[in-house]
Amino acid sequence: MEIREYPRFFALMLPAAIIFIAFFAVPMMRLAVVGATGEEGFSAYTSMVTTPRHFESMVATVLLSFGVTIAALVVSTVAGLFLVRNRFWGRETLISMLTFPLAFPGVVIGFLVILLAGRQGLIGTVTNALIGDKLVFAYSMAGLFIGYLYFSIPRVILTIMAAAEKLDPALEEAARSLGASPWRVVCDVILPALKPGLIASGAICFATSMGAFGTAFTLATNIDVLPMTIYTEFTLNANIASAASLSIILGLVTWIALFIARSLSGSTVAASA
Repeated sequence: MEIREYPRFFALMLPAAIIFIAFFAVPMMRLAVVGATGEEGFSAYTSMVTTPRHFESMVATVLLSFGVTIAALVVSTVAGLFLVRNRFWGRETLISMLTFPLAFPGVVIGFLVILLAGRQGLIGTVTNALIGDKLVFAYSMAGLFIGYLYFSIPRVILTIMAAAEKLDPALEEAARSLGASPWRVVCDVILPALKPGLIASGAICFATSMGAFGTAFTLATNIDVLPMTIYTEFTLNANIASAASLSIILGLVTWIALFIARSLSGSTVAASA
């Protein structure tokens, strides 16, 4: 870069730098400092492994987010490939319906899960009529799983469909002409071609599930996930330091997942709200 280009470079970078410092660097630094101001000091950052409730909350959150990610990838890949390769009446409407949950906040999604599997939900009404007992799971980990999966599928399927549009049908035809079975075509041609999209959308899904609060707040009556634990520490226990340290840990875990995904995919992985 020539010397005369430096003023222009800094002028272009200044707005981004101001936003980064004001809305990311300073708040994160402040959060990290607050996390170490409690009675435990910097040892608050080790509470994730020394405090059973915090550890169990983290494990539950990671396992739930991982399970949701795998399920969303499977459902979205099958549905996305079908929608890309088939044209039929109502296709655009179906795609719109699959992406419609993006318009709902987490609280609304939690309410929908309650209407489906709550004490007065549809599933409970049907099972009560069939077997004389209500099946209620909205307020359990299964309810959270359904809620998280509901808002994760739209985020994944759009990326998968965009990647599937770029697949070259000639490669699949060549594989079939060489005697490859349909399963081998999927494993050796389709999935490798979709790999960057799968990794990127999976990372977004995992990160979104790790930090989801609205749905968890609505449904998590008897279970703890990390966002709910942070909320409890901040509001009910008035333990601001603990809430800050747990927030930093949650952010680090999510950042590591996004960093690994970006390294594996070789492309930019951007989180969406």
